[in-house]
Amino acid sequence: MNRLFVAYKPPFISSHAFLGRLKRKYGVKKAGFSGTLDPIAKGVLIVAFGNYTKLFRFLKKAPKKYKATLWLGAVSDGFDIERVQEVIDTQKLTIDEIKKEISALKNLTSQTPPKFSAKWIDGKRAYDLARKGEEFDMKSVPVTIYEADFINYSHPFLTFEATVSEGAYIRSLAQTLCQNLNTIGALSSLERISEGGFVFEGEKPLHILDHINLPSNSYNGEMKNIQIGKKLKKEDFEIQENGVYKIIQEKNISVIEINDERVDYLINQLEIF
Repeated sequence: MNRLFVAYKPPFISSHAFLGRLKRKYGVKKAGFSGTLDPIAKGVLIVAFGNYTKLFRFLKKAPKKYKATLWLGAVSDGFDIERVQEVIDTQKLTIDEIKKEISALKNLTSQTPPKFSAKWIDGKRAYDLARKGEEFDMKSVPVTIYEADFINYSHPFLTFEATVSEGAYIRSLAQTLCQNLNTIGALSSLERISEGGFVFEGEKPLHILDHINLPSNSYNGEMKNIQIGKKLKKEDFEIQENGVYKIIQEKNISVIEINDERVDYLINQLEIF
């Protein structure tokens, strides 16, 4: 079964374990997801069954929108409630200063990912290394914070929303906010509201062509060349500039890459209708 849809992952379960639930629910063996959510996080998870798992890298998945709640006074080396070591009293903040510092988050252009994250470090997940107590460095990465909005404050809980680029970490963003407010805290709740145009609408099947983030190209040679996976010539395409393109043929989609004088298949003859 080929299927693309948005699921809603509940909190306190890993993305992989949740995918296992979906595979059993729908009776499928081949499945995958895009954009790992931390165990404490809930919300939008893009899921594909069958051969549609090949399309993840071509989907428009940014920007991403999150809703986060900070528990002020909670001390956690993982910056969330999974690893709270103690809770201390913190001074109440004013709404004005909170709004000011949340708005200032839009000025960020880089951040350091948290060590307790799904980021790959030399072939291993950072959170696995961190839980083992291994020493390693996290490199700063470029990010864009498109929107940052105050939602609610009822001491010691502060809720905000942020729309960010791929590669941005909300836990790191929350720690920046704490530092700017001269306080400490950890995330008590994190929800991914959307990824690009992907929102949760009851696991309904999505049409691939509505979400593939690639320009279309036309092949002017014999269509059977693509059908049998024959080597293609650059001059047989309407657009000959270097790049990655989708080719639609009746009920199928192919993805090709033009690179100088070469044309390579990235996906060939995937049924979409």
